[in-house]
Amino acid sequence: MLPIVVVRSLVFFVLQSALTVIFAIIALLTFPLSTHTRYRIISLWSRIVVRLAWWICGVRYRVLGAEHLPDAPSIVLAKHQSAWETLALQVVLPPQVWVLKRELLRVPFFGWGLAMMNPIAIDRRAGTKALKQMLVQGRQRLADRFWIVMFPEGTRVAPGQRGQYFVGGAWLATQTGAPVVPVAHNAGTLWPKGAFLKWPGTITITIGAPLDPSGLKAEELNRRVETWIEAEVERLGSART
Repeated sequence: MLPIVVVRSLVFFVLQSALTVIFAIIALLTFPLSTHTRYRIISLWSRIVVRLAWWICGVRYRVLGAEHLPDAPSIVLAKHQSAWETLALQVVLPPQVWVLKRELLRVPFFGWGLAMMNPIAIDRRAGTKALKQMLVQGRQRLADRFWIVMFPEGTRVAPGQRGQYFVGGAWLATQTGAPVVPVAHNAGTLWPKGAFLKWPGTITITIGAPLDPSGLKAEELNRRVETWIEAEVERLGSART
């Protein structure tokens, strides 16, 4: 199987790279449009790439728990194992913005498109200043009917490992009153962190019941999110066929 996986991964890489350049230019041209219109246009890149991964590499997926999604804009706290979920969450969830490190906006082509999607780009070294920015912009994005997606571990963590769950996302929820939607998946078993090869299989994304932050301290809310996500990731196991 390995030679086939290599060829498929190479074809996928070439097509993804070409699409990234094309959509970076398209993204810049959307500047005069409203934020929601820009999102719909630019997020087509993610939708196409996820579909190409399915068709070419056999990276399929299924979604469990979609009925848990609230009607109101919410804060999603998701497991972070690979680059795949950063694309797929745009397919699975309503229009969204991400809280991310501002250095990503400087990445050629990819960063251009990212910047046009109205993210909350923070300097992680700024401490309380970054928290204040996240709160002010987070309230604005929620009021504009965007969901907010955060990865509480802060970086991609290999399957079978657990990173530290930082409290920032839970804190934002307690400050804004927005529901927290935990999301688990096993994408890293098919699309490993930093790996060129994409393995065939079916990724499972599980959407948990929303958590009401009312009356909870951020630390307690964060613990509940971590407990649910890690138990669900362990239950899911590997996605490889």
